[in-house]
Amino acid sequence: MQNRPPKTYLGRCHCGAVRFEIEADFPELTTCDCSICRKKNALMVKVHESKFKLLAGETFLTEYQFHTHTAKHYFCNVCGIYPFHRKRVTPDNLGINVFCLEGFDPEGIPVRQTVGAAMP
Repeated sequence: MQNRPPKTYLGRCHCGAVRFEIEADFPELTTCDCSICRKKNALMVKVHESKFKLLAGETFLTEYQFHTHTAKHYFCNVCGIYPFHRKRVTPDNLGINVFCLEGFDPEGIPVRQTVGAAMP
């Protein structure tokens, strides 16, 4: 499947306290089987930090780490929504919860299951 042309999308948590934008071409989306990703059930796209901009709400973000304390999962401390995380294996990239993107339709984009539970 061919990538979509890069496009800028606005994203936000449920209450709107945290707002951001990304530029992505969506070659694929991912799910993860680690303990936190299974519980939050997010569908993610990988975005390089240079293609991510936090527009508002830094003070509303709560960081959560577990296991190796390498990945940084962020949640809005007002509404509890997970908008993004800094990745463990590729820390210069973020995993963006595509359900937080305005006007984005994931239909037709391949979804790859990543293995997080078995990572050392």
